[in-house]
Amino acid sequence: MNDPTAAGSARDTDWEGVRLHVITGKGGTGKTTVAAAFALALAAGGRKVLLVEVEGRQGIAQVFDLPQLPYAERKIAVAPGGGEVYALAIDPEEALLEYLEMFYGLKRMGKALDRIGMIDFATTIAPGLRDVLVTGKTSEAVRRRDRSGKRAYDAVVMDAPPTGRIVRFLNVTHEVAGLARVGPIKNHAEMVRGVIASPETAVHFVALLEEMPVQETLDGIAELRAAGLPVGGIVINMVRPVFLSEPVLAAARENRFDSGELALGLKAAGIVDESGDASLIAEALTQEVIEHAKRVELERREREMLASAGVPCYELPLLADGVDRAGLYELAEALRAQGAA
Repeated sequence: MNDPTAAGSARDTDWEGVRLHVITGKGGTGKTTVAAAFALALAAGGRKVLLVEVEGRQGIAQVFDLPQLPYAERKIAVAPGGGEVYALAIDPEEALLEYLEMFYGLKRMGKALDRIGMIDFATTIAPGLRDVLVTGKTSEAVRRRDRSGKRAYDAVVMDAPPTGRIVRFLNVTHEVAGLARVGPIKNHAEMVRGVIASPETAVHFVALLEEMPVQETLDGIAELRAAGLPVGGIVINMVRPVFLSEPVLAAARENRFDSGELALGLKAAGIVDESGDASLIAEALTQEVIEHAKRVELERREREMLASAGVPCYELPLLADGVDRAGLYELAEALRAQGAA
């Protein structure tokens, strides 16, 4: 592969031409962590990337160990090769004020409405409006150019809602466009839909090698395809290492693992209990081996299920010390090495 730190170098990536990477996944799969790693991976080599949060959880601030992020695009990290990652925590109320000013010139009125709580009331009783605002703000960042005509960001990564809500979230502008026949709302919705449904967008799923996250991922991919939305890849997160060879795993799965032989080996190595016997230790270790073999087999089946979706799959390791800034860079490099970014 090309040197990932070489600014301007060609990249081996499965997503050439994609500028909006939407990251979704079942709760607990590490969706925000993967989104952050994706942003760092895309920024490597001197690129400028915007990482967007849409759920108001301040998850980006937590994974980067930063204070609460404001509703403003702010640089939060430097990637290998001098790239930059900016972050934006979208606030629907602030986005609505921007929308009123942009399309209707109602900045003062919008602030007056905000003071009496009308904006919060409107976005609360119409949750679809919140989705339109945050997808609209993200799409604007994808399309934005500076005065010289250069794109403001080389790529945008969205830490999106969970898998169970992703299709409705991304498709809400289509529904709004159907309700509003003419005018700025109609035009705005069509612009957003034009970005989200285009080849410039890919929706990536984060999964664990467990039954429920895998099934939800497969269901989500099927729903995206049915809605005509662009499916990206699958990031298998928190993959645990396999410690034993295949013959040993097979023996454990088939109840052929010899704990007596293990006891002899332990005793020869001087690993015994207070009575000088190694049998009890061997029995406990045998159970551990059997459980490990069962887990490996289960994960193998779940991995095959994910592969049946027919999209690229990437694997990120379970970090023993948890995910800190150094861990994010490690995950980002793993994504680049596999061609995800």
